[in-house]
Amino acid sequence: MGAMPGSGHRRVAEPRTRSQVTEPRYHRSMPIAAYLRVYVPVSGSDGPVLEHVADRSGRASVLRQGEFGLSAESARDDAFVIDEGGRRFVCPRHPRLRMLEGLLAFRGAFGDSSIAALVPESVADRAAEELDRIHDRFPGAKSHILTSPFAIPLRWFAVFEQSDRLVTEEHGRMAVRYLTELTTGLQRARRAVQVLEDVGFDEAIIEQVGDVVRWLEDFPRDALVELDYGGVADLFDETDLVLDESAADIGASLDALARGDFDAAGEHYAVAASRWAPAHALAYAN
Repeated sequence: MGAMPGSGHRRVAEPRTRSQVTEPRYHRSMPIAAYLRVYVPVSGSDGPVLEHVADRSGRASVLRQGEFGLSAESARDDAFVIDEGGRRFVCPRHPRLRMLEGLLAFRGAFGDSSIAALVPESVADRAAEELDRIHDRFPGAKSHILTSPFAIPLRWFAVFEQSDRLVTEEHGRMAVRYLTELTTGLQRARRAVQVLEDVGFDEAIIEQVGDVVRWLEDFPRDALVELDYGGVADLFDETDLVLDESAADIGASLDALARGDFDAAGEHYAVAASRWAPAHALAYAN
């Protein structure tokens, strides 16, 4: 868990096979980040949102200097779109909202004075004021995307099972995604919290998994949740990606904890942790 043992791309999941090849979503020059996304179903009255679909054509990202720092993401307020089970789902990007939330969360994560050099108090105050204005104007506005640079938090895998995984080849590179119904993913995440509480894990670790639960709870129950390795996939060779069973490892660790087999829980967790250790080290180094 934490310390615990472009173009309107559409993905049709029926049939879902490991060899399926889809349009490219990413380019190697994209930021090295993974994404946890929630897609909500589109009703007939929501049609206009589909006129502005996020670019997933694979064009190179361009760094832009803005008031709150550098950004490699388009400022256009569009959405990702997928088709699944005969229905259409959208994941609004809300780039400005996410940027402001991320900036304030980054500053709040560090209590020492050194953070002021990166995010001065005056900048944080302006970001908070703008975020308040956005919420005043759009009370229902919320981030549908969580972003993790360089590595995937192991707690994200608690939302999925190995059968949710899809590996594709897109323009000569491997792409890895997991997709499940939100109700199913939420049930798994809640169980993870319960298991960790039952065996007496540190409150800080439980809180991290609980954050995922609380984020998912804020969306409609007929939504979908997707884990996309994004540019993080480029940190692994193709063999490692094909053999990656992180969701199975985390699930097995939780199952072992639930039955009181702490040795097995530690072994399963260690496999996932060692697989992701170099990527997490890169994240901390940056």
